[in-house]
Order: sequence, then structure tokens, then C-alpha cells
Amino acid sequence: MRIRKPAPTSTQPLDSYDPELLLEMYRRMFLIRSFEMKVNDLFLRGLMPGTIHLSHGQEATTVGACLALRPDDFVTLTHRGHGQALAKGMTPRSLLAELFGREAGCCHGRAGSLHIGDMALGALPAIAIVGAASPIAAGMAFAFQRRHTGQVACNFFGEAAANKGDWHEAMNLAALWRLPLIFLCENNLYGVSTHVTDVMLIENVSERAAAYGMPGMTIYGNDPVGVYDEVRRAAERARQGEGPTLIECLTYRFGGHKRDDPATYRPREEVAAWDAQDPLPAFRQRMLADGRFAPQALDELERGERAALEDAAEFAMGARDPAPASALEHVYA
Repeated sequence: MRIRKPAPTSTQPLDSYDPELLLEMYRRMFLIRSFEMKVNDLFLRGLMPGTIHLSHGQEATTVGACLALRPDDFVTLTHRGHGQALAKGMTPRSLLAELFGREAGCCHGRAGSLHIGDMALGALPAIAIVGAASPIAAGMAFAFQRRHTGQVACNFFGEAAANKGDWHEAMNLAALWRLPLIFLCENNLYGVSTHVTDVMLIENVSERAAAYGMPGMTIYGNDPVGVYDEVRRAAERARQGEGPTLIECLTYRFGGHKRDDPATYRPREEVAAWDAQDPLPAFRQRMLADGRFAPQALDELERGERAALEDAAEFAMGARDPAPASALEHVYA
């Protein structure tokens, strides 16, 4: 039977969490949502080249995960990576400039939307091939283990990647060598237009962890606090030499696979059910109910992020293109 409705809305109280952490969660979630909507607008107006795969709706998963990691931990990004990059600390100026192909971009205008990244922030430039980043994440974790750095690698991937052979090989190797690696599945139910139940007989991706001898759990991905807690536990386990963990986060992308996909293959009742649990207003309501946050403070935060985004767009559109003479720079093969 198809999975068409989300998990119950989280009612976990927030009073045990540092208010600065909660504010940062909300700030990054709001930034990602605003960024994706801004990028979509720029594409529709014909101002930005290339194509895009938006992540609006999945903000809680990426933000909760990245805030649970140390700044020197590394993540691997996917083709739907804008939110992952911003959650790991990339600035909207750096990211927007890259999407415009400008020299000031995070990859100096060479990456476009599908290959963004910033090694200085612990964000490996994205690999658009589904599942291909998992073995690379295992290699990074192996290097951390051999060098005794205490770092952890976090491999973002979608549920469709869990049917790829290279993902399974990475799972097996990571478990066998007890690598400091977190496999973080953003299960948004669809691989392009194919529903997860059309390609998997098991109910949850996390069930596959047992075959490799590692812990696996499925959680509600639209609760940033819940994701934060599980990733923090998995990271601590990895740093103690206890090996990898598979965390499956149930979430939803509010748009189609990419900008020219109207997503008409999705049942209306499914879309309505997930839309009713939009992680951004849901978390805002929880923060206000907590009593430590005034509506005016959150309004001011939102205004600040919108202003920063407008500044980033102006900066990116006015930035210079890479010099033609630099075409062979950073080429290693």
C-alpha cells in the first residue's frame, strides 16, 4: 500500500533546548525556504541559467542534521543540495553567485546548481549521480578513522539511492570497518515520479541497516529537534568507534522533481496531508508556544533573512564572470 500521509506532528516540548539553538534552527529553515523560492522566481523570470532541483519542504531534516554535527565534520550533498549547503553554513551570497556562474561563487562559477560545495565548510561538492556519494563518504570516514581526527562524515541521500549497488557496498564496508559515518536518508517518497512503494517491498529504508549489522531508525523528518537528537547520538556513537548509523527521515518536497515538473503524479490528498504539516510554520508555532520567543523577535529574524537574500541576489547578478584564461585552473585530470 502506498504511503500517502505523514507521521503525526511532533509535540515534543522545546523547554529543554537552548533558545539560541532553536533560533538558529528556525533561522536556517527560514533562510532555506526563502532561498529556494527566490531561486525559483529568478529561473521563471529567465534571469538564471541551467536547471534546479528545489528542496522546499525538507528544511527540518537538513538543518537538524547539520546543527548536530561539528563544524569540521563533512557532509556529502545531493542534486537537491541548496538546503543542505545552506544548512552546513554556506552563505546565500556564495551560493547564489555560483548558481549565476560567477567567479565569486562557492566553486568560482564552475559548478552550477548540481555540483555546489565548499570544502572549507565541510560540504563536499555535490555529486549529481544518485547514490554515487555514498562510497566517497565511506572513503572520507575511513580517512578520518586512520588519522584519528574525531571527525564524522554524513552522507545525505534520497530513498531512491537505497536501491543502488554502490550505496549497499558503502553500507557494508562502513559497517565492516566501523567507520565514523552517518547515512542520512531524506525520504521524500518519490524518485523523480516513481513512488517508493513501486520499487521497495519493505516499509522503511531503515530496515536495511540490520542486514549490515548497524543501527537503523525511521524518524519524522519534519521535526528539526527530533532529527538533531538522532544525528547527535549517531555522531557520538561514531566518534567513540562504534561505527555507522542509518537514519531515515520521512519528509516531503513541495514541488516536482525539478523546475519543469508539475508533479501531477502525486495524489491530491497526499499533497494536502503533507502541506498541513509544513515544517516551517509548525516549528514557528512550537517556538511561540514555548513562551521564550516573542512573535516580534521572529518577525525581525525573518525580515533580516529576507534582506540578506535580496542583498545576495543583487550581489550575484552584479558579480563578474570567471575569466576565460582561468578555464584550466583546478583541473586535475
